Amino acid sequence: MSRSGVSGVLQRVSFGVLTAVALAFITGAIVAVLADPSTRIAAAVSGILCVAALELAWIRVGSVRHRTPVVSLPILAVPALVPVLPGQAIIGVVMFGILVVLLLKSRRIKLAVYSSGLAGVGCMVYFLIDWLLGQFGAAALPAAAVASAGYVLFVLALEVLRMHLLNTPADRGGRLFVSPLRLAALLGTVAALTMFSVHWVSVGLPTPGEGRTSIQTAVGTLLGSFTVATIVIVVRSAWNMRRRLNGIVVGSSILSHTRSVDSLADALCQAAAAAVGVQSIALQPGPAEAGAIGVPVTFTPGEPQFLVARRDAMDGAFSGVDRHTLQALAATAELAGKARQNVAGLTAKANTDPLTGLPNYGAFQEALNTINSTRSDTEAIAVLFMDLDGFKRLNDTCGHQVGDEVLRVLGQRLRQAVRPHDVVARVGGDEFVIILTRLATLDEATAIAQTILRASAAPLVVGTDTFTPSLSIGVAFSAVIETDIASLVRDADHSMLMVKKRRRRGSTDGVASINVSGHRSSRFNAAVARAIDENQLQLAYQPIVSLVTGRIWAFEALLRYVDPELGAISPPSLVEKAKSLGRFDKLTRQVAEKAMAAAAEFRLVEPGIICITVNVEAGQLAPERLGAFAENLNSRYPEILLCLELNERSAARVSAQIREQADRLREVGILIALDDYGSEDSSVDSLVRVPMDILKIDRSLVDDLADVRQREVLTALQSFGDKLEYSMIVEGVENEHMAGQLAQLGIRSAQGFHFGVPKGFTETVDRLDEFGAQAVLPTSASPALASITPHATVTPS
Repeated sequence: MSRSGVSGVLQRVSFGVLTAVALAFITGAIVAVLADPSTRIAAAVSGILCVAALELAWIRVGSVRHRTPVVSLPILAVPALVPVLPGQAIIGVVMFGILVVLLLKSRRIKLAVYSSGLAGVGCMVYFLIDWLLGQFGAAALPAAAVASAGYVLFVLALEVLRMHLLNTPADRGGRLFVSPLRLAALLGTVAALTMFSVHWVSVGLPTPGEGRTSIQTAVGTLLGSFTVATIVIVVRSAWNMRRRLNGIVVGSSILSHTRSVDSLADALCQAAAAAVGVQSIALQPGPAEAGAIGVPVTFTPGEPQFLVARRDAMDGAFSGVDRHTLQALAATAELAGKARQNVAGLTAKANTDPLTGLPNYGAFQEALNTINSTRSDTEAIAVLFMDLDGFKRLNDTCGHQVGDEVLRVLGQRLRQAVRPHDVVARVGGDEFVIILTRLATLDEATAIAQTILRASAAPLVVGTDTFTPSLSIGVAFSAVIETDIASLVRDADHSMLMVKKRRRRGSTDGVASINVSGHRSSRFNAAVARAIDENQLQLAYQPIVSLVTGRIWAFEALLRYVDPELGAISPPSLVEKAKSLGRFDKLTRQVAEKAMAAAAEFRLVEPGIICITVNVEAGQLAPERLGAFAENLNSRYPEILLCLELNERSAARVSAQIREQADRLREVGILIALDDYGSEDSSVDSLVRVPMDILKIDRSLVDDLADVRQREVLTALQSFGDKLEYSMIVEGVENEHMAGQLAQLGIRSAQGFHFGVPKGFTETVDRLDEFGAQAVLPTSASPALASITPHATVTPS
């Protein structure tokens, strides 16, 4: 049977049993009181009031609010009632008091019956323990103290059992279900108060006057307990009110800082949980069920929802203040949603051309900057600058109303002629701009421009007049991420003006309507070719360190190049262009030569530097490409280990010949590393098919080491490497905490900004000269690493 099925059966059975127990004892209590009303009614009424107050003054014995048990202490009223009521009547009074107060507070009969039944059974345990200890000659005070402690432990045990059987397990952040300190303090307090009550009942209250009857003493003791319980309730209510007010302030702050309308629902739930203090809170389409509270909230007109808060049935009923708190937060969220919708509407209006409905110049600039900065290194874009020919003459001849209609229809045609991910904007009176994205070649951009030209040239009827729009289009193509994106627009505009000039000279053919700017495409090709041919490439070096010794044992050589005219060129763009120019192997040879020479210099300064790593593609290992060169280079620097890092993508389809060549290179002392493992292109196949000495773990696999899954994967990969005899290096170590976590997992080598950003040759030599092979510089030294005393040189195995 499922957990919910077992829960339902247990609830029905326990409800039936406890109802029968309550009816029996409460009926017996009424009969006993009515048998001697003159002496027992006052004590019974006082007992009911005291029990009610003690029930509301519950105490939490767990470590986490609303996720761990609470216990009430109606047992404190029992010793005062013993001299005036029989035992079964006392149990009935306790059950009746709890039943009445919970029905009034929660209006839930199941909760009231369960609580009263639980207390009744607990009272029976109390009387049983007290009787057994009396049989063995125990004194009255310690016997009552032990019996009251037994009551608490018995009730708590049943509550813990109920929560485990009936409730969904709750996240307590690793803290204990029952706090030993809280439980010990509760048992001691209950035992002490019980002993005081028994003592006062036997010797009389410590108040002026003499000659009190047992009834007066019982009532006085009960009223004293009632007063203490009332003070506890008032103090807790004030504390809860303060917590709710703080929660409302925090919740309002959360809502006010939520930028998106779509994320307001999550922010509202987070804010409500902080304000009300609940175990579960969520938005749902229907109202709250019994025992929960819910308030309506509407983010989208016509789609009302309910913010529903839930907590454990025995954790105290929700109050009207809780409901008002939820209402206040729901109203705040609705206002925040409306405000953001208004802001979004005003922003959209400010960024939209009112005539065509297209983005205006400001929106176009923002879109172009975003597209340029977020595109990948292999994605090209193009800007098409367009002007409607003869528009001024059209306005002068037919009027501005006709001209506006022509612009509106032309805007629709342009939008329909491009792809969904392209951007069309109106940037001036008769000027339009299109951003073409996700391009591969200039020919693709030119073909789309031809499609746009044909679509816009269809005859257009306005009233009784027919027009054939004619566009002049300038195209500027960009294959790399631009450092000055405005230059791309200027080049497209300039190319469009060249079309205009040709038209004034009498050209009317369609091809003459499109002019492609040279922009930086040819200049970029020339810059990359010149840099490689003249060996102008530069390298930066990032340390690879041992987490065991806290020392640098290797460096990774990383490509860098700043062109005097074009500025910094990203390594991926440079590599891709080198491939298209047929200079990729030449580039790699230059990098490897410079890297090995630099490593030899590093070793002269710090003998612990024994390895340099260079990035290559798997296909380059072939003898006719880089294989023979690498063997020769390695033999020239016998004291330095050359490590060739194969990126995961190139190693995905490695051939048998390349695997044989990799094994040959390993035999002559060259290390093979598999780079970027754990990225989106990774596969387990690479671990067993690519011969290697080092596995480099991509930073995406260690970005959240709090996640147990990441830690387990790293541990498994380290164990796998130990069995297959390859070393593992974790990349992307950003701080001391990450380094410490990796060391605890048994990771032995790491790389990342925590140990140093990539630096040029001179800066790297200066670092080694001043600080040696120390992994973390003193200004940001990690105590976990700085405290390690180096005792050996670590070499990859």
